[in-house]
Amino acid sequence: MTAGAGAPVAGLALFLLLHAAQRAGELALSSRHQRALRRRGAVEHGASHFPALVALHVLFPILLTAEVLGLGARPPAAWPAWLAVLLAAQVLRIWTMAALGERWTTRIWVVPGEALVTAGPYRFLRHPNYLVVVLELLAAPMMFGAWRTAIVIGVLNGFALAVRVRAEERALAGSNPRAEAVRLPVRLGE
Repeated sequence: MTAGAGAPVAGLALFLLLHAAQRAGELALSSRHQRALRRRGAVEHGASHFPALVALHVLFPILLTAEVLGLGARPPAAWPAWLAVLLAAQVLRIWTMAALGERWTTRIWVVPGEALVTAGPYRFLRHPNYLVVVLELLAAPMMFGAWRTAIVIGVLNGFALAVRVRAEERALAGSNPRAEAVRLPVRLGE
């Protein structure tokens, strides 16, 4: 991907293909985890805001494509740095998913009484997966010079995370009275 007069169609197409494949894989894994969690007595929380999260993640590639192909956004000279941020976010995502194991889902499922996860990135961050999303929704558009997409999606994601984090905090505190005592005070989105 290079900055130039032409649209970075090949780079954008490759990114969108990988992004869609990743999301499809995550949805399949989440569905499998949700079934297992239900068998263990898990309860879903915050389901009413989930459609807004889905809409946000559907809107993201649409806006990115429109800005690159329609508004002429082009990769800046610093695109490799934005790619590095995006790749670092993916490493954090994998670490987060590994730490949560079967508890990782796209929704908020909590098994009442189970101890909170404090391993992996949860030793340092309260909500590492949301940091991943913030980083990728910033870095991916900026990699293509699509700053308008980064701003719009970033603001919408900020609102979505404000709702999501509160719902998750309530769910975790309600299922484990020691939740506040065992988690770090670092908060994302609060």
